[in-house]
Amino acid sequence: MPTSKPKVLRLGEIEHLPAQNAYNSLSTFADLITPQSTNPADFLSECRSGAFNGTIAVYRTFQSVSITGRIEGEVVEALAAAGVRFIAHNGAGYDQIDVPACTTHSIQISNTAPPALSAATADTALFLLLGALRNFNPALTSLRAGHWRGSPPATLGHDPMHKTLGILGMGGIGRNLAAKANALGMNIIYHNRTKLPDHEEANLLFPGGNGNGVKYVPFDTLLRESDVLSLHLPLNTHTRHTIGAAEFGKMKRSAILVNTARGAIVDEAALVDALRNGSIAGCGLDVYEEEPRVHPGLVANEQVVLLPHLGTWTVETQTEMEVWCVGNLRGVLEEGRLRSRVREQGDM
Repeated sequence: MPTSKPKVLRLGEIEHLPAQNAYNSLSTFADLITPQSTNPADFLSECRSGAFNGTIAVYRTFQSVSITGRIEGEVVEALAAAGVRFIAHNGAGYDQIDVPACTTHSIQISNTAPPALSAATADTALFLLLGALRNFNPALTSLRAGHWRGSPPATLGHDPMHKTLGILGMGGIGRNLAAKANALGMNIIYHNRTKLPDHEEANLLFPGGNGNGVKYVPFDTLLRESDVLSLHLPLNTHTRHTIGAAEFGKMKRSAILVNTARGAIVDEAALVDALRNGSIAGCGLDVYEEEPRVHPGLVANEQVVLLPHLGTWTVETQTEMEVWCVGNLRGVLEEGRLRSRVREQGDM
């Protein structure tokens, strides 16, 4: 009697044709299924009903949280009981997933880590850096209102040349940004869990850049010396509110904050206060503590450059991320392993 194929559960849409084709090709190895439920309560009931029994792996998107809720607690238990052993998450950040709970239930997690993701997010950080440093936002607003540069004109901005960019978190995105900012003549300092080897720091230099290299500094030095501080940390219990009132108090009053990582790395209320009282000069944000809600104090402040989480919002990057995520599923079905397991599960 033939053995039945395992199942793969898709949570969320796959938008781009190359990834759709790659996903559909997995039907050779597995039955591809989707949930009937559209909200967390019904999803948990569907899990417990046995509908997903025999599911070995899950493809999930950031948006699928509206169907499942966070992957934690009873949801993790129900998925594990159904046979799930792998979750392929389409995104660099995976704070919607309780990784320790999944580890306890022998469920491995992967995220997406293609080079395009780092490049696109670094491009977004660079846009925010330039927009906030040059103080473009007030003039953009006045121009659209029919008032040219405004009356009086917006305050003069600053050039990036010879300014110090501080990078908190020197992973793929931070390294990509370092190379691009170095090409603008910025001095690069960074703080990371561990210092990069000297040869890796040297490789971050951009040909034709300022030649000053990339320098590791303690966290407090990063805060004190940065003209622009750009955040590139994952969000977890240890990094939540890494930047708050105490940290703003150590920064230059002329400093700019850039965040393309996760909103809750910054205490948003403290950020609004820091901007209001002049502790820092401005900021560029692509992420928010309670998105899609944005703090009214940020919306009202013309010194703030705002984007609605567009870090990887390009055709090329979204396609590559989806293909990468499907590749993790193929690795499970063909080899029993994920292509890019999250670092917390390195010993599994």
